[in-house]
Amino acid sequence: MALVQKRTALQIWGDVIFAIFLREIKSQSTDKIGLVWTVVSPLIMIAGMTAMRTFMSGGADAHGIPTAIFMVFGMVMVQSFLTIFEKCSSAIQKNKPLYAFRQVQPISSVIGIALFELLVKVFVILTIAIIAFVIKLEISISYPIAIIINLLQVWLIGVSLGLIFGLATCYVPEIKKIQQLFMRPLFFISGIFFSLQDIPPEYWHYLTWNPLLHAVELTRYAAYPSYGNAGVSEFYLNMFTLGAVFFALACYHVSWKQAISR
Repeated sequence: MALVQKRTALQIWGDVIFAIFLREIKSQSTDKIGLVWTVVSPLIMIAGMTAMRTFMSGGADAHGIPTAIFMVFGMVMVQSFLTIFEKCSSAIQKNKPLYAFRQVQPISSVIGIALFELLVKVFVILTIAIIAFVIKLEISISYPIAIIINLLQVWLIGVSLGLIFGLATCYVPEIKKIQQLFMRPLFFISGIFFSLQDIPPEYWHYLTWNPLLHAVELTRYAAYPSYGNAGVSEFYLNMFTLGAVFFALACYHVSWKQAISR
């Protein structure tokens, strides 16, 4: 007689997330360069933006940080948020047929896709590190743990806001248009091309509401302490991350069943 293996709810949930994770990998591997392109594409964008900033600055350092490193920190952080936010916001609708199985819930699809995007960003960072080593570009990382924490917080903010917008889109599909308008300016006001120190202090309050700007500036500060952390706050970034996660989970708990039935 075959033995029936009983699994806990947590084990079932983990298996579902892993299955969706593998499904996302497979969906990105529909052609020969599918998975490779997910890493190469952001690298091309980072290289292009870095070359533009280097040309405009004449090769001068940005407040004591080499221009290439200055740009890489900003691009990786902001690009990670935008990609994760966009993918997570569409995850619920994308995997709607799977909800016919009672073991699959919308949050599983969001987490599975978010983990895949995090893995992609890890490969992007490793590739950048290898390129920097090959071209002998000197990189100083004074507080690597702080940089990892900042990246994880940006990931959590992207997942949380993506979950909120994904639920909202189930009720009002037009939210997708508002989301696109919301994403475009973030690319330019999150400190990719500039430092907060380049702006007069009396105008800082127009920008410091943005947690991505805090994450970018704090990451540069963690790598090069001489860069300074004027105008940004680790406490603000921590509290925003905590608030975003709490609000996203609260919205999900209240509305997920109604959202997928619409």
